[in-house]
Amino acid sequence: MNAMSLHPIDRLLADALPPGRLFSVGGRVRDELRLGDASEPKDFDYVVTGLSFAQIEERLKALGRVDLVGESFAVLKLTLLGQSVDIAPPRRERSTGVGHRAFDIESGAGVTLEEDLGRRDFRMNAIARALPGGTLVDPYRGVADIAAKRIDLVFPTAFREDPLRMLRAAQFAARFGFTLSAETRLAMREAAPLAATVSGERIMDELQKLLNLSARPSVGWRLLEESGLLTLLFPELREGRNVEQNEWHAYDVLDHNLATLDAAPPGDLILRLAALLHDVGKPRTKDGPHFYRHEQVGAEMTRAFLQRFRFSGEVIDEVDSLVRNHMYVADPNLGDPALRRFIRRVGPARLERQFALRSADILGSGLPKRDDSNERFEARVRAELAKKPPLGIRDLAIGGEDVISVMRARGLVNASFRGDKSVGAALALLLEKVTEEPGHNERDSLLALLEEYLASASPESEHKSFT
Repeated sequence: MNAMSLHPIDRLLADALPPGRLFSVGGRVRDELRLGDASEPKDFDYVVTGLSFAQIEERLKALGRVDLVGESFAVLKLTLLGQSVDIAPPRRERSTGVGHRAFDIESGAGVTLEEDLGRRDFRMNAIARALPGGTLVDPYRGVADIAAKRIDLVFPTAFREDPLRMLRAAQFAARFGFTLSAETRLAMREAAPLAATVSGERIMDELQKLLNLSARPSVGWRLLEESGLLTLLFPELREGRNVEQNEWHAYDVLDHNLATLDAAPPGDLILRLAALLHDVGKPRTKDGPHFYRHEQVGAEMTRAFLQRFRFSGEVIDEVDSLVRNHMYVADPNLGDPALRRFIRRVGPARLERQFALRSADILGSGLPKRDDSNERFEARVRAELAKKPPLGIRDLAIGGEDVISVMRARGLVNASFRGDKSVGAALALLLEKVTEEPGHNERDSLLALLEEYLASASPESEHKSFT
């Protein structure tokens, strides 16, 4: 990096601070070296040496609003050119407990940059770049690790001090195609039991990076299995190891889940979670070569898994649905009503993800594709959806008030009746009628069908249903 390739934010900070004090640190420096591109950094993390915290804060105020963040140590957060920027003096820390729970922290002008870098997790992340000159500060040989595509600890007890770093090692390996050193693998196995002390929220953050950003996330999951973390944190998945399947699969259940995960495109967290977990119910439902209702059992296990790691309700509902419905029959010769029922069951907004999961599932089988029935089925579903058939109660040409009016006119309910489950039952029946024949979805036709339905009910069922 030279002065001409500085980011505008670098220039503003360098001009506001004394020469030789500003350093870019963290993932930005690592990725500049790894990718050979310093033009558009994603992270803006800086260390300022030789100044007190108050002196740094005073100089930054000339650039904009400065906020103090961080409970254990002070970081100044500044917004420049639409970017969030983190700036701090160097700090040193000493663990006084186990599992990232207690530290003695000292920061300020008396701490060196080398000490600050020495508290970081991996040597590839313990590199700084002086700004504006661009000189690298690499006291722990992180540049060599990046060149060798190697992940190595800065200090031997790094995993014990913060067990989350073991999940970071797995996701870095998967994202970057790097290999853990033998020493790091050993340290990971030895520290694995401490992962039980990490909160679900912190684990979720690393899982999202592993799943969203990796071309082959299975690399990370295999490291978790090798180290014992899979058994400790994700036992549902580990249950699939050595559970053999039928002739349509080349792998055991765990390897099939991981192959399906790799086959799902990156960037879609919901799809990748569904791919990872779609067959998680198989070990608990195995009956010879069969896995009866494994999709239902798996959906319940999936929901519990995602709740344990504090995923949002929306993510949980979407993944649950994909897992629950992944065993649909893709028969391109199904009748139109059956197609419409399939669309209703899955939900129009979930169809493309459901199809993508099926595609990944087939690729993850490890065997050649049998035929094009899935593609032909999907083409028919899309064609039916394009016709915009009524797929829900809200799509009907009449609503609850119309049903109540007819019920009152027939003397089934009194004038004060405002609706109950019987109204929903009538609308559900009408929806089933228009699913069979969309042409029924006209007001007069639906009212006639409603009259027919109400008239066909026996006096006893009328009383039970409508009063």
